[in-house]
Amino acid sequence: VCACSAPSAMPVSSQLLRGLPRAQVLASSLLPCQQHHAQLGPHRPASRWPPRIWQSHQQSRSYQTTTVLRSYILSPPQVNSILKANEYSFKVPEFDGKNVSSVMGFESNQLPANAPIEDRRSAATCLQTRGMLLGVFDGHAGCACAQALSERLFYYIAVSLLPHNTLCELEAAVENGRALSPILQWHKHPNDYFSREAQTLYFNSLRTYWQELIDLTSPGEIPDTREALLNAFKRLDNDISLEAQVGDPNAFLHYWVLRVAFSGATACVAHVDGSDLFIANSGDARAVLGVQEEDGSFSAHTLSNDHSAQNEEEMARIRGEHPPSERKTVIRQDRLLGLLMPLRAFGDVKFKWSIELQKGVIESGPDQLHENEHTKFIPPNYHTPPYLTAEPEITYHKLRPQDRFMVIASDGLWETLHRQEVVRIVGEYLTGVNQRQPLKVGGYKVTLGQMQGLLEERKARVSSAFEDQNSATHLIRHAVGNNEFGTVDHERLSKMLSLPEELARMYRDDITIIISQFNPHVIGAQRPEGQS
Repeated sequence: VCACSAPSAMPVSSQLLRGLPRAQVLASSLLPCQQHHAQLGPHRPASRWPPRIWQSHQQSRSYQTTTVLRSYILSPPQVNSILKANEYSFKVPEFDGKNVSSVMGFESNQLPANAPIEDRRSAATCLQTRGMLLGVFDGHAGCACAQALSERLFYYIAVSLLPHNTLCELEAAVENGRALSPILQWHKHPNDYFSREAQTLYFNSLRTYWQELIDLTSPGEIPDTREALLNAFKRLDNDISLEAQVGDPNAFLHYWVLRVAFSGATACVAHVDGSDLFIANSGDARAVLGVQEEDGSFSAHTLSNDHSAQNEEEMARIRGEHPPSERKTVIRQDRLLGLLMPLRAFGDVKFKWSIELQKGVIESGPDQLHENEHTKFIPPNYHTPPYLTAEPEITYHKLRPQDRFMVIASDGLWETLHRQEVVRIVGEYLTGVNQRQPLKVGGYKVTLGQMQGLLEERKARVSSAFEDQNSATHLIRHAVGNNEFGTVDHERLSKMLSLPEELARMYRDDITIIISQFNPHVIGAQRPEGQS
């Protein structure tokens, strides 16, 4: 069963605050994050989708403004319970007492803002080939597309990496009814589920793909990793579109494939094999490398580019794909057709199909689709589709011994913390060394007494900074709880975690993080002599 239809888990205090009018909570001295506030104004929930959809809901609401909010402060154990609910860690097994993998392991976590959370994460080891896959998927207009990616994309990548003979062995096993050799070993948190009802449909589409690869490849041919990633992204998005057009005799599956196609998701995936690191990114999730300098400090090396209106090359690409008459309408208010923030994404057929195809699929679809305001909405100035692609931008990095870790995260993290701050927090956590920076007060006027308090707080923080057993949890704690001085403020953290689910999205986005640690000894041994 899809998590979208299941009762959502909420912070322990949301039940206490849920009945409060919105204006009461806005009086709690918390301010929405500046990026969302600037994009959407003070009274509109942050969304990657059309503002008018939110407006239609809000016109029917009225809020009291007279009652004063009494903040509900969570205790440290309650805060920890919320922060650690979705944490996961995996350590790569050692062989003969020696770790032969360039990846020592990874830690991940998620913190919802949407109810249910629209982010997904995946991690798996390739069993038929070498390497590990790590990915973060940021959904919008629902969680269906991100859920499908979390289950399917790694299989498409793994199949794309298989040599011709192995593909033939897979097909022969299916034809003769033999058990298939596993392609992936998944590393999943118990909450990272699979949609059982869709597995046969997904398998049939994947099999069709590998049958075509058999016809297109030759014995002895070694797949190129860059091409494999590119083809896997494009093929899965094409299959998502085709499955929605064809439909399914099963009413549940028919509705499910339409939900996947009409929602959307960005994807940022890493493939690590020895010292070879490939990043395939489509959208505005991001991968950043933590590099340890000679003095022990950490610097950030960005591995992916955001596909957003802040990317000039991406803006030029989109404008170049459409007539000059659409130059002023294809990107409006930093959104695709004035609606969608990420400029590349899976699903989102409303930005890919012709108007005729959209209407035809909706009219022949199940009744639930007719009642969905989002699916019936046609984007304005929609003249020359497709406007959106899932084709990834692929970057390559040759790992060095000083490349100590990698952070892949949805934009919910990067909207909150600068990449250099992210790398510093994680680097200090992993090494156990707190780099004492000069205390910054950001232009605030502080008394000597306040300065002493800040210094004492920082001293106390050094001893308690490593109470988290998971680096991703530690990073989320900072992302949500940091005050203007860059230190975790328990009261602020408590307030942010106790916001009711219908209000939390105004202050932040879902946050999903995967942090992988690299083995410098293995990487150093794999690099040619003379390279550092």
